[in-house]
Amino acid sequence: MSKKGGGAASILKLIVPAGKAMPSPPVGPALGQRGVKSMDFCKQFNDRTKDLILETPTPVAIYIKPDRTFTFAVKSPPTSWLLKRAAGVTKGAAQPGKETVGTVSLKHIFAIGQIKSKDPAMSHIDLQNICKSVIATAKSVGIKVVH
Repeated sequence: MSKKGGGAASILKLIVPAGKAMPSPPVGPALGQRGVKSMDFCKQFNDRTKDLILETPTPVAIYIKPDRTFTFAVKSPPTSWLLKRAAGVTKGAAQPGKETVGTVSLKHIFAIGQIKSKDPAMSHIDLQNICKSVIATAKSVGIKVVH
């Protein structure tokens, strides 16, 4: 005797390339386990991210309801990815405190801060503090910030 309905929605968090979602791993199996048609998600996701640069790693939170319907929220790309792209490097430093792999200007930091401030989770944080967080991430990746 199982109870039907009234169950809580489950949340699935993935990082999917913008405009390139396919029902292959990791998207297909993760959604298939939960009884959601991965092709439906892929079509909606690709449509929603068509304005972004292709293959930008895009975090997405998928809310799956007990009746196997879903909604999802697309977030901004990871800060480290944005910093590496701005610095023109593909990989961070092996020893971030001792070596640097690239440089970015405060203008880049401000632009990344503006992108991050559009996230719903960051809406209550002022832009100055977001920029401080971006600078700290740059340090941890091994990217030098020049004035």
